[in-house]
Amino acid sequence: MANVNKDALVAAIVGKIDLSKKDVEAVIETMVDEITNSLRKGDKVTITGFGTFRVSSRAAREGINPQTKAKIIIPAMTVPKFTAGKTLKEAVK
Repeated sequence: MANVNKDALVAAIVGKIDLSKKDVEAVIETMVDEITNSLRKGDKVTITGFGTFRVSSRAAREGINPQTKAKIIIPAMTVPKFTAGKTLKEAVK
């Protein structure tokens, strides 16, 4: 199983459409920035057929330090979540 990083994704896109590598990198960077900015504002981002990005709040909870076995408080935080869309789920089956 191969790991596809940003460079491999850019190369694959350049091979399929008539854009330069620099243009494709700019599009990907802009897309990631816009998704990040929307999530930072608390908005949900839906790409039809692919999936939905959203933010979720985790409550504070008690945990255990695995090295010392001491109880610690893990603070509340906001985390990004991704839910795959129907088309993506069916394509991966």
